[in-house]
Amino acid sequence: MKKFKAEGALLLTTLLWGVTFVIIKISLMKVSPLLFVSLRFTIATLILLPFIFPVIKISSLEALKGGVILGLLYFTGFATQTVGLNYTTATKSGFITGTFVMFTPVVQLVIEKRKPRKENIFGMLLVLAGLIFLSSKGSSYFDILSEIGGNFNLGDFFTLLCALSFAFYIVYLDIVSKKYDYKLLVFMQIAVTGICSLFFVLILSGIGFEPIRFSINGQVIFTVLYTALFATIVATTLQTKFQNAVSPTKAAIIFSLEPIFAAVFAFFIINEKISNFGFVGCIFIFTGLLVSELMGKRNNDSE
Repeated sequence: MKKFKAEGALLLTTLLWGVTFVIIKISLMKVSPLLFVSLRFTIATLILLPFIFPVIKISSLEALKGGVILGLLYFTGFATQTVGLNYTTATKSGFITGTFVMFTPVVQLVIEKRKPRKENIFGMLLVLAGLIFLSSKGSSYFDILSEIGGNFNLGDFFTLLCALSFAFYIVYLDIVSKKYDYKLLVFMQIAVTGICSLFFVLILSGIGFEPIRFSINGQVIFTVLYTALFATIVATTLQTKFQNAVSPTKAAIIFSLEPIFAAVFAFFIINEKISNFGFVGCIFIFTGLLVSELMGKRNNDSE
């Protein structure tokens, strides 16, 4: 029962993230990317601070250090993805980011010395195939190959760093969430991401890499508040509290449903169509999750 409750919490986390793609896409016409990330995480930090301050005062140095490392991995994932989007296509960014599902079991094996189960590996391969189809906006296999297999550029490199960062984040969260108070870890990773984002906003705007752009309206206010409250505080709390009940590889497979939720919300909110290959990709990803879940349950029942 604990395992299914945890998987349900991670699925809800993925759903909350899925909404953000379309509303952030609209708001970024008014706000520069890193400034938006800074606003989102700074507001979340200020909301949490009064509730978490008593926990911080009694926390050990090791717990605080674990939270800082977790926050740096979290921030690195967001920052490298944002920078990468400036140099590569959204199609390639979506696919390369999704490859964290492939890196996670490797990182898990190296750091935790835990081999992923066979059903998880099979499910992961199905998910990876699904990401290729879902990332494609073309109408033929040649379109997919040309979009995904284009020249590797600087943006692709940064996005690959993003995927690696999230893989390390998922595995490291599995380690520290079993040792320290999840409330402290939630606050630390959000606060570190907010501080680092603000620092890089000032640095990058100063050298002209990303000029500060901010025009407020109702859409921007709604997006900042939604992402701060639900996609940051609620989602991060659910992930930090419940992920340790499932393996990092299984968690990565559940999180791979995020682009499906994103595509569904994009269809209903801004009428963004899903290609035929996109539907095929959704089927592959969903099948990968079912394979991992049902085969895993069968193996547990037989043990």
